[in-house]
Amino acid sequence: MLYLTIDILGTIAFAISGVLVAMEKRLDLFGVFIIAFVTAIGGGTLRDLLIGNTPVGWMQDLTYVITIFISVVFAIIFVNKLKYLRKSLFLFDTIGIGLYTMVGVEKGLEAELLPVMCIFLGTMTACFGGVIRDILCNEIPVIFRKEIYATACILGALSYFLMIQFPVKDEYAYIAGILVVILLRLLAVRFKISLPNIYKKQVQ
Repeated sequence: MLYLTIDILGTIAFAISGVLVAMEKRLDLFGVFIIAFVTAIGGGTLRDLLIGNTPVGWMQDLTYVITIFISVVFAIIFVNKLKYLRKSLFLFDTIGIGLYTMVGVEKGLEAELLPVMCIFLGTMTACFGGVIRDILCNEIPVIFRKEIYATACILGALSYFLMIQFPVKDEYAYIAGILVVILLRLLAVRFKISLPNIYKKQVQ
């Protein structure tokens, strides 16, 4: 039940982030829905294909499509209530990567993969919906910039595997992994923490 709830919440968060990006780009209604859809299911679809879970999850359970549709309608209706569009986008995107990181880890565990592969799956699940969204909207994906994004997902998933080595309930470790991702992302942006710059400043 916890896993399903987290999965649905992640779907909602990413669908809304997709709507916000699409509306910022002033796409039509069909475009808004498509961007929201690929943002919500992109990472999970790639993950399921890699582990041989076909047909992929959203094609077997109509709940995901209905959830995305309702989220799109909700976001469109209340978009004017979101006073700071970019802040809202950042918030939903951050919540989404936290939730989906652990969804991906759980899928990896179900497939009996090694912890390092589970961490990889969790990071991919969290990040690649946003990658597809940004590419379709003609933006450089956040994961490819110097911001702390995928790194937060990796550390959150890693914290889960560290915690289960101790006498801690799996549910608590699961939720802790989500919170680590979200908090690391929030703190990185708040205090302008980023990955090292490998490019030398150009001399004017």
